Order: sequence, then structure tokens, then C-alpha cells
Amino acid sequence: MDSVISVVKKGNPTKYQRAKNLWMVFVMNPELLLDAKAALGEGPAWDAKTQTLYWVDILEKRIYAGKELLAQLDDFIGCLAPRKNGNLILGMRASFADFTPDSSQQTVLAALTESATNRVNDGKCDPAGRFLAGTMDMNENEASGSLYSFDGKSVTRLLDGIRISNGLAWSPDHKTFYYIDTPTREVKAFDYDVNSGQIANPRVAIRVPESMGFPDGMTSDMQGNLWIALWGGAQVAKWNPQTGQLLERIPIPALQTSSCVFGGRDMNELYVTSARIGMSEADLNKYPLSGGLFKVETSVEGMPTFEFG
Repeated sequence: MDSVISVVKKGNPTKYQRAKNLWMVFVMNPELLLDAKAALGEGPAWDAKTQTLYWVDILEKRIYAGKELLAQLDDFIGCLAPRKNGNLILGMRASFADFTPDSSQQTVLAALTESATNRVNDGKCDPAGRFLAGTMDMNENEASGSLYSFDGKSVTRLLDGIRISNGLAWSPDHKTFYYIDTPTREVKAFDYDVNSGQIANPRVAIRVPESMGFPDGMTSDMQGNLWIALWGGAQVAKWNPQTGQLLERIPIPALQTSSCVFGGRDMNELYVTSARIGMSEADLNKYPLSGGLFKVETSVEGMPTFEFG
């Protein structure tokens, strides 16, 4: 299809735009994978070794493997990532833990010193295998959250004064780290030292208009663009972080679109989580698939989910 569009572009720009629009509608149409009715679906991570999508329902304390419920836990789980040893690393309410999928055995790797009203929210591994995860006030009132980095031995606080720690992503050359504190409606960029795990030189890369909702979970593609789930916006938006330009908007039939990650054998499938928490009866009638897991076929190759270890 790409080759057909390029040929049309050379001969007739008007037909090119029409062909591109039709192609986008065809490719970017979201597919419902599971009507999970998740209270707070979040944290999708793609395990390339096993071709498995892991994700969580934070408030229901559940881990999913694709369409299947993998584990019911006893406490909140904010995020997870695959480990090089075949297990998972979990961001629990106030700790990081090893998790064995076959037995559901958990082993605490590091405890966090956090307020009793805080919990871990979004997190993922950096290109060197560190686990980065942030915390938030469960009442969403205080800027008491932090962003941590865990190298397997020690925990380092990278940021504090965070309201709702959310999306994390890296540029394809691993030199830039992107981060979202949701209420700011900003995506910040930092210089990233992959050897030390330190961040520096913060600046605003993207400002999300109020009309689009709040920026939540985020991932990046091999072209360096960011794909951001928009809470309250029923969409995922693609942005150029170098210019702050909005490139594409992908409607999702779930109001509280929460996070996204690339996966699939060709790394061109965008998996999108969503939530039902905080929705009125009218909103649920309008978006009955809220809390579902969706898949969108794209025309780009996404960045991998990095492993811990």
C-alpha cells in the first residue's frame, strides 16, 4: 500500500492525499482485543522473547498476559517489565518485586520510602536495564510523588514534587528521556546518560491542549516520535517531540485512554489500555468499551520494551 501511495503522490497530489486518508482509516482502525472492563487498565509491556503482551489493572490488583488473567495479587500493582531471566519486575504499591509468571511467586527487591497515601504508578526499563518508576498521591491532591531508578542494587530518586507520575519513553539513540507528570499537560525532555542513568537539562517538548485530555502513558517509535494516550480524550496522539507538532490522532472507543506500547512480530502493532474509573453513567453509555484492551495496526516500527537486568 505504501508503494501505491508514493506512486500516486508523484502523479497527482490530490489523489495522493485521498489515498493517504483512506490508508490511515484502514490501518489505524482500533480492534478490541478484550472487553476487560478494567477499573484502571495500565502499564502495557511487550515481551519480545515470548511474544507476550503484559498489562495490569492497578485498582483490581491484576496482571494480564494478553487476553488472559495471569495473576490476582493482594496489593496494588502500578507497572511491570520483562526480566532477562524470564520473570517480571513489578512496581507494587511501595516496592519493586520479582515475579515468577508460572507460580505467581513474589520476592521484594527494593522497598520505597513513601507516604502511606502514595503508590507506584507508571514505569518501564531503560535501554541499560534499569527499572524507572514513579509514584503519586492516591488522592491526586499532593505533589508528593517521585521518579525512581533501580539498577538491581540501589534505588536513586531522579525527580520529586510530582503529582501523577506517568508516561516514560526514550529516543531511538537513547540520549533523550521523555517524561509526563499528567496534571502539567506537558511532556518534558531530559538529556539521558545511559551509562549512569542520570537525567539533566529539563525542557518542555510537548504541550497538550486542554481540549485533548490529559497526557497519560506514552511510547516511542523508531522515527523518534511519541505516541501518547490521552486520559479523557478517547484517543492516542502521535507527536514530534523535536518540534512539539501534533502529527496524528487515533480515536479509541474508550474515554479514559491510559497507555500504549508497540509489539507484534514486526513491532508495528500499538496496544492500548483504558479505564472505567471516574466515568459517569452517561460516559459509560457513550463509551461502553471503556476498560478494554485495543490493538491498532500502524505503518511504523515501535521502540522495544527494554528488559530489566
